[in-house]
Amino acid sequence: MKKITILFAFLSISTFSHAQTFDIQNSFIRSFKPDFSNELKYIDLDKDGDPDLIYSSLSDSIPLIWIDDDDDMKNGDLEGDMDNDCLIIDRNRDGVYAGPGDLSLDWVDHDGDGAADMQVIVENKESGTTNFWEWSSNYMWIVDEENDDTFHYINWKDLVLKAWSHYGASNFYEDYHGQTLFQKAHIQSYRYDDLRYSWENPFLFYDIDKDGLSEIAIRLEDSGKFKEEKSLDSTQVDAYPTAMIDHVYMGFDLDNDNGPSNEFDFDMSLYFSGEGFSYADQKHQFKNMRGLPAADSLFFDSRWRKMDELIYAGHDAAWDLVYNKGNWEQAWMTFDEDDDCERWERVEFYQPKDPFIIGMNKGGIDNNPQADASGDRGEWDLDNSGKGNLYIGFDGKIHLFGAEKGYWRIDQDAWSYQGWGGLYEDGYVRSQKIPEKFPTIAYDDTNGDGFFNQIRYDLDGDTIFEQTFNLEEFNINTEYEVINTGKMQPEDLNDIFEKSANQTWEQAQLAMKAAAKAGINYKWYAQYMYPKSLNEKYRFGYWLQFYIFSDFMNLAENKSSIDQNTIVKAYFGQNWKLLID
Repeated sequence: MKKITILFAFLSISTFSHAQTFDIQNSFIRSFKPDFSNELKYIDLDKDGDPDLIYSSLSDSIPLIWIDDDDDMKNGDLEGDMDNDCLIIDRNRDGVYAGPGDLSLDWVDHDGDGAADMQVIVENKESGTTNFWEWSSNYMWIVDEENDDTFHYINWKDLVLKAWSHYGASNFYEDYHGQTLFQKAHIQSYRYDDLRYSWENPFLFYDIDKDGLSEIAIRLEDSGKFKEEKSLDSTQVDAYPTAMIDHVYMGFDLDNDNGPSNEFDFDMSLYFSGEGFSYADQKHQFKNMRGLPAADSLFFDSRWRKMDELIYAGHDAAWDLVYNKGNWEQAWMTFDEDDDCERWERVEFYQPKDPFIIGMNKGGIDNNPQADASGDRGEWDLDNSGKGNLYIGFDGKIHLFGAEKGYWRIDQDAWSYQGWGGLYEDGYVRSQKIPEKFPTIAYDDTNGDGFFNQIRYDLDGDTIFEQTFNLEEFNINTEYEVINTGKMQPEDLNDIFEKSANQTWEQAQLAMKAAAKAGINYKWYAQYMYPKSLNEKYRFGYWLQFYIFSDFMNLAENKSSIDQNTIVKAYFGQNWKLLID
């Protein structure tokens, strides 16, 4: 027994004597927290016997201060808490905090339940630039309405905000998921006039079914104003909010098919631009937002520590303000027809430009660097005559009422898959294949009634529309029920898409019956005959009808008993019974 006891003691001593901690900061695995130094200094500002500040450092060289805003810090604490404290980091080691080159974070427990409800990050690029919006500067609040304790994602190895870091295609570490919102301006805080406002003011995420994922995203933008003449080393206020939302971007997951490994799957986007609406009265007050007054002198810019409110249009108000208060000059719509978009904010917009030029920043409809090179459908109401309303048209698809024109750049098999892409040191990069040729369908409102009545096809990708159908010439009704979106709630668009998909599939089934009666072997298209989701009903139903329509038109060339005009009326008039009865 004695020998065994000695042996165990030896093993125990040996094990602990060789124990080591992992150096995560210098490893290749992700770092989710700072590497705090053990050399701590405590300061009691209010002389009540407990500390209010912890002076420490990151990686033994970058000075930092923890500020205890809720007076619960104790001697011996290694760091502040993450419910109501503030962390300021002298990132450039110049002895100044929250100034040029620095990084600051502040947590706010608004409801007093011991968990943060808000977090702000103030990331200031070094001074010495004339740019107004700078991607390396961020003044950004997150308000976490679902209380999932997720806020900003910091790369603690490089001490920078990495809001677009993600796992897989779209599982972002930043709190873009669920019921949440953020305000953001890419500018140093000390250059912005009124920090209650912002540029993206706000970016709203809606979790309609409470599954922790976002089904709707609405971005409200206050473009702001700034002085034309700025000093290269300016640390003075030179940027000003207008309190007007003049750009709006909306994204909708119409079939609600998001989930793990497919966290974002927006199907349609709407965009408004113009004078917009005032939101100066949209004030949101928060308890415990005001930081510890005795610590104000520590900050180069302490204004964001002195506020008790933010001004923005919230989840409940945004939709009504956009549709019923906004004065808009243009409305756009983009639809992800190949269902391959996994961006976090929307289906990026096609622009009213050349339908055949392809490539980012080259002047085509996919000019926007974040747009899908092919596979989406863009429609543009350039005088906002349709007020952002919608309709289900001749093809069973949702269209933008009032749009003068539109183009669908077809990527039938999502061959040019739209990966997320992103901003890199050399600019934005599209992570997708760019096709040399692509089929295009054009939509035109030739009579100005707000509905598309002319459809043109370039299916061989030679940039020439080889077929044109003006539906009025075939006496096909092109006036449809207008969907008054301003009287809806944003989640009601899911019902509109469900109606669109079901109608499309019902017509596809009738098309197959018509084909069978005419002796057309439609089973060549068997892969489209058994949809397994709402989106497949929508897509498969369209393509089944298109192929059968083409088969009928080819058949009519060889059989004079079949009238091409009747075929056109059956397809474009969504009345396949004409070929059945």
